[in-house]
Amino acid sequence: MTKQVKKIICIVCPRGCEITVELEDGKIKSINGYSCPLGKQYVEKEMVNPERILMSIVKCVGGDLPVVSVKTAKPIPLSRMIEASKALADIVVEAPVKIGDKIVENLLGLGVDVIATRPCREQREK
Repeated sequence: MTKQVKKIICIVCPRGCEITVELEDGKIKSINGYSCPLGKQYVEKEMVNPERILMSIVKCVGGDLPVVSVKTAKPIPLSRMIEASKALADIVVEAPVKIGDKIVENLLGLGVDVIATRPCREQREK
C-alpha cells in the first residue's frame, strides 16, 4: 500500500485555495482545503486527467503579420500538449484571418477546435 499526499492550488476562482489530496495506491482517499464544490471537482479532475488550454501560433501567408496567435476552444489532455503543439507547427493559414476563425477542426481527434485569437489582415500591395 503506497500513500501519498499532494498539495494543489485551485485555479478555478480567485481564492486560490490550497487543497490537500491524500492518495492511496494512486486512488483519491481524501480531499481537504477547498472552499467550494468547484475546487473539489477541479482537484478530482486534475488527479485523474489534467487538462489545459493550448495557446500557440500558426504561420500566416499574405498577411500583415507572419503568424497568427491561436488557442484551443476547450482544454485538452495535458498528456497530448506536445503532440498538439507539433501538429500546429505544420499549419499555414492564408490572410485574412479574423479573431474566432476556426483554424483547425477536431485537433488530434480530440473533438476540440483551434481558433484564432488575433487578426491577420490581408497585405495590401503598395
